[in-house]
Amino acid sequence: MAVVREEYSGKEKAAMLLIALGPEKSAKIFKHLKEEEIEQLTLEIANIRTVSAQMKEKVLEEFYQICLAQQYIAEGGISYAKQILEKALGSEKALEVLNKLTVSLQVRPFDFVRKTDASQLLNFIQNEHPQAIALILAYLKPSQAATVLAALPQEKQADVARRIALMDRTSPDIIKEVERVLEKKLSSLVTEDYTAVGGVDAIVEIINSVDRGTEKHIMETLEVEDTELAEEIKKKMFVFEDIITLDNRSIQRILREVDNNDLAIALKGAGEEVQNVIFANMSKRLATMIKEDMEYMGPVRLRDVEDAQQKIVNIIRKLEDVGEIVISRGGGDEIIV
Repeated sequence: MAVVREEYSGKEKAAMLLIALGPEKSAKIFKHLKEEEIEQLTLEIANIRTVSAQMKEKVLEEFYQICLAQQYIAEGGISYAKQILEKALGSEKALEVLNKLTVSLQVRPFDFVRKTDASQLLNFIQNEHPQAIALILAYLKPSQAATVLAALPQEKQADVARRIALMDRTSPDIIKEVERVLEKKLSSLVTEDYTAVGGVDAIVEIINSVDRGTEKHIMETLEVEDTELAEEIKKKMFVFEDIITLDNRSIQRILREVDNNDLAIALKGAGEEVQNVIFANMSKRLATMIKEDMEYMGPVRLRDVEDAQQKIVNIIRKLEDVGEIVISRGGGDEIIV
């Protein structure tokens, strides 16, 4: 006879939830998880022999309540969520759900800041230490962070950008201290665990959203102060797949500078949409030749594909720098045809 336990770990409940949802829905969820999380959940699922109908219902109900709480927090913050949940579930149950949400799902710090107008936020943080500004911006949406970054004094822009890029993991104590500075003007929300934030990818997203002038100033300063970091950021600022965002005239200008062999190798690892855009901007004869080259060259190493794509990206950057093509960016970078 199976032993029925009163309490289960978070991993066990997550595994039960996936079992209750079925293979198709669980597969979609797996796509959004990290590799180690998938391994842990797969092991838990394998160790669960049976899940009673009653337990399935309990896990689904708990998941539903947490989803509701998360929605309420997004709409009006912790206080609003607490008020609504208390009416629906009672004080004790509401507190239990919110605790699970903030600990297990890790509500992001500075959630209250993301609801603040960027220009208003600038007034709150522009005189703070660059490290504090970097921490706050790293948690914002790239578009919001870009607005604030572009409005900072020029002498601070590159410093803040560099600090975001070099940021890895930030302790709860530091997050709490930075949030405390804003506490008098805005409400605060804190996670109780270490949270991965910042890094090169974060600053690339932000810089890609600022205007060209701000971007140029930040990159020129970083090239002087930290050459390696500047190069790492440059490599990620415009990826090969972004070529589909360019106008046809720019693509045709780029193709005149690209070696056909490099192009064939680069396209071997490109998606159908990228290939279609490239082939549409060259003569039928050349397109046929490139396609034949791709077919005859057989399997190609991923490293060779990435190197060929990077060569083309470098050509794109060079043409933009001399003003022969225009890459549309955010932050008021208007294009006039």
